[in-house]
Amino acid sequence: MPRRKVLLLVIVAALAISIAVGRALLARKHQQQAVQQATTAAPLPLRLQPGEVLTVQRRALPLGVQISGVLEALQVASIKSYAAGTLQDLAVREGDSVQAGQVLARVDAADASARLRQAQQEAEAARAQQSIQQRLHSNNEALVAQGFISQTALRTSDANLQAAQAQYQSALAQVDVARKAVADTVLRSPIAGQVAQRLVNNGERVAVETKVLEIVDLRQLQLQALLPPADSLQVRVGQQARLRLDGSAQAFAARVVRVSPLADAATRSVAVYLQLQPPSPSDTLAPVLRPGMFLQGQIDLETGASQAPLVLALEAVLTDKPQPYVQLLQAANGQQTIAHRTVSVVARALVDGQAWAAIEGLAEGSQVVAASAGALREGTRVEIATSASTQSPH
Repeated sequence: MPRRKVLLLVIVAALAISIAVGRALLARKHQQQAVQQATTAAPLPLRLQPGEVLTVQRRALPLGVQISGVLEALQVASIKSYAAGTLQDLAVREGDSVQAGQVLARVDAADASARLRQAQQEAEAARAQQSIQQRLHSNNEALVAQGFISQTALRTSDANLQAAQAQYQSALAQVDVARKAVADTVLRSPIAGQVAQRLVNNGERVAVETKVLEIVDLRQLQLQALLPPADSLQVRVGQQARLRLDGSAQAFAARVVRVSPLADAATRSVAVYLQLQPPSPSDTLAPVLRPGMFLQGQIDLETGASQAPLVLALEAVLTDKPQPYVQLLQAANGQQTIAHRTVSVVARALVDGQAWAAIEGLAEGSQVVAASAGALREGTRVEIATSASTQSPH
């Protein structure tokens, strides 16, 4: 075969291969464009159930500030030993009632009693010495008047008398110190209450400042609640509160008695103190609250507003951003989308076990997505299956 004909066949084959490769690349490009168009097509709107859409409405609610805290006793006394020795006569145990001034225990007072007797004897000796110096001084005054002794001798006698008097007063002070040491061997309760802790047993040797018992007065209990700065602005001394113990349906009345003038530097929270109303002495069936119990409830607020506030289920207010917000439904171009709208929670209320919030930042009638729908991105298209039923507190 001539060389020219072979070269022509090679060129024709190369052109055929190039055309086939070009067609394959073009087909692949069209396929990629189709896939891209399919993936970038507008997603279908998220379908919401009627119960997942809430409407902001005005409702009269028992508004309040939510609080929680641990009970503590206003009157707590730690009974300590102020003398070293062996503990005796300790008969009370946890739960026993005691009265103010009641003797609870004693410390072996043998050493203290001996020192008291010694101090008393030394005081008697000093008193006798003072009497001797007093008589000598009186005699010296008479002798000076008769000219038998000089004024210098009289001044010496006067100095000796003053020294004896000072020695006697010092001995009396030592008697008082020894008597106080004997009194310190008796442990008394400074308050009326109940024994909360017994830390030492009879026969044990105690040192000075050893804690023996702890007494608490259950008639006066208080709760310390830490509030966010915004909530603390609404709390005033004298406001009433309703508290509950976990697992109990009974409400306990309390009253705000103090509000801390300072906010905690680390948490920015403000401490509020509430005093619980003690049960009537005639009510023997009243439950007894004890220090250390955890209570929660709310401080009732008097808003004084001319109209009911705008309220919304508290669960619809999300807090995963620096500021509380809701997922607001807004219409745009005939479609409903999600918008994150910042709101302020001015008060809260608990109605039939459902938490509600009085809010600011939304218009009446606005529709928001409930927490049961989950967190949605801004701009998400949604549609409601049927007309949303309005939720409101009973």
